[in-house]
Amino acid sequence: MFLAGLFSGFVLIGLFLVFVFPRLMFSVNESKYDFNETVEKLTESTKSNNWKMPHEYDLQQIMTNNGFTVRPVKVFSICKPDIAVRILGNDKHRQISALMPCRVAVYEKADGKTYVSRMNAELFARLLGGEATAIMSDAGEGSENILKALVKK
Repeated sequence: MFLAGLFSGFVLIGLFLVFVFPRLMFSVNESKYDFNETVEKLTESTKSNNWKMPHEYDLQQIMTNNGFTVRPVKVFSICKPDIAVRILGNDKHRQISALMPCRVAVYEKADGKTYVSRMNAELFARLLGGEATAIMSDAGEGSENILKALVKK
């Protein structure tokens, strides 16, 4: 009986990890605006929240340059240096730099609507534990503040 329960537990955990967890790792919201206006408002909101936008990737243009056609999609790197230094300035947390800076994607779907997606920093922060949780929570809260005026809830 014990082994059957243990096996069932492993199966349920496995199913959760395969079917539910991947959907939880990203937050996706429909934008209140069209694609170009969403991009414009994201840029403005990043600046007004005292964050930086060190890079913009126009994936539609990159794909066009390689002979493929896709709908509009841009990915933005955004960062807040006073949060980033808490990771980069501490050897204990430097592995998190693989996820830096925060990424926000703006894309249009076949339905003609524009969407904004990003990593679910709050969930990811909980997985880290300790001081890293607080740092990633601050980054997640800051990036959500940038997006709150752009997206439908």
